[in-house]
Amino acid sequence: MAERDAEGAGRRQRDRRPRGAAAAALLASQARAFGGILVAAAGNLLPILLVVGAFQLFIIGSWPADAGAIALGMGLVLLGVAFFLQGLEMSVFPLGKSVANDLAGRGSLPLLLLFGFLVGFGAVVAEPALIAVAEKAEALSAGRINSFVLRLLVAASVGAVTALGILRTLLGHPLHWYLVPGYLLVLGITWAAPPEIVGLAYDAGGVTTNIVTVPLIAAIGIGLANSLTGRTVLLHGFGLVALAVMVPMVAVQLYGILVYGAAAAPAAPPAGAPGLLHAPGAPMPARLGPTTILRDLFLTLRNVAPVLVVVLVFQRVIIRRAIPNLPRVAAGLLLAVLGLYFFVEGLKLGLFPLGFGLADELMALDGVLVLYLFAFAIGLATTLAEPALIAVAREAEAAADSRLNATVIRLLVAAGVATGLLLGVHRIVAGDPIHHYIILGYLLLTGLTLLAPRAIVPLAFDLGGVTTSEVTVPLVTALGIGLASSLPGRSPLIDGFGLIAFASLFAVAPVLVYATALAWYARWSERRDAREETF
Repeated sequence: MAERDAEGAGRRQRDRRPRGAAAAALLASQARAFGGILVAAAGNLLPILLVVGAFQLFIIGSWPADAGAIALGMGLVLLGVAFFLQGLEMSVFPLGKSVANDLAGRGSLPLLLLFGFLVGFGAVVAEPALIAVAEKAEALSAGRINSFVLRLLVAASVGAVTALGILRTLLGHPLHWYLVPGYLLVLGITWAAPPEIVGLAYDAGGVTTNIVTVPLIAAIGIGLANSLTGRTVLLHGFGLVALAVMVPMVAVQLYGILVYGAAAAPAAPPAGAPGLLHAPGAPMPARLGPTTILRDLFLTLRNVAPVLVVVLVFQRVIIRRAIPNLPRVAAGLLLAVLGLYFFVEGLKLGLFPLGFGLADELMALDGVLVLYLFAFAIGLATTLAEPALIAVAREAEAAADSRLNATVIRLLVAAGVATGLLLGVHRIVAGDPIHHYIILGYLLLTGLTLLAPRAIVPLAFDLGGVTTSEVTVPLVTALGIGLASSLPGRSPLIDGFGLIAFASLFAVAPVLVYATALAWYARWSERRDAREETF
């Protein structure tokens, strides 16, 4: 009996060792993945720190008065991005991929479209950059623009576009069939929209494609194109992100017409309105009380809940399968909630005050050339370091059999973003109406779209949606609002928004021109070779 007990104990001990070794290996793998995400997030933040540090040290000649709080905020943003992405990789992404594969295998178009809509909706509702911009809009409009309603509208738009993009890929339609009439509709609504909403509407299109949305939506399009006969990644796989940028512009402008009317007076936020930018040197608000932390964590959980509910309902109700590796999924969800909480708190402590303070200090200098130089440098540095742009450019080079050069694409997009930010800052300084620039810009894009090779159009417009990172958007938004707040006769709500839209718009045009020039050169070379063969 004692021998059997000893044998059983030894067997149980041996059985525990593999499980313990597997758990240790899994933990080590997750730690390496988290380290990689943390390094990538730091690389994304580093260009901003270098540019800001250089301007503070060599041009302004001083550090911000609340440098400690800003540094703490930067650290929270860094940790927040890493925690959030690691949590998604452990929970929502694998579940979503599993559900999408099962639905595609069943061949049910209605279920696939419904899943696309709900995934697009849930991902955008949880988009950190959209949350930050929507809260700023609510504060600056004195509550007239409701941040939660704004996010629901944008999320519903992206959900509808995701379903439409899936249908486009299945039908094999070229993207310009959707983009050209879509942007003409956007421009027509812009003429009727109140000035308080135009810049915000165009920015809303730019901030929807960021830390959560791009991986989910791009994976759906590329996966479908790879799985369907007669479809190519370059022509049919790209384009979902481009549509996700366009449609929210329509929805938000219609919302603005409803809220303001076509001829509304500018709204001025009351003194002390919650959510306004923190002025440099002012005492930081108390955000570390237990009640405040619990409330903010609950709100963060509410932001993540939609995409989680979508995936879980499809997993359990439609597909009727148990959730695989439930402890890992639960741990990933906890990391995602904590990461989003750290990210939003870091914005309020660091990036927003930094952008506001820089705008104030740069405007205090003689002339605006330094301000223009700062906008150009921020656009160039952050875009070149953008991981999503690097990944999409490499994917495009591979899909085009190296006819496109990934490095050239990145340089063109970075130069376009930098030029767009410079022009957007000039618009705020000059006080020009944003719709004059936007309408002319998108009319130019429409013309270039009709001239460019069909295979490049989806890629070019997708690149416009992935150029602004989760740390660039808040800083640029704060810079624009800070400039509008510093200049007499400017409204933060009317003039402060729009820089993200300029960055996205000018990122697309150079790629279209580049691809058109390559196509024309290729045709010219063929005709030249044909003439030489004739002789």
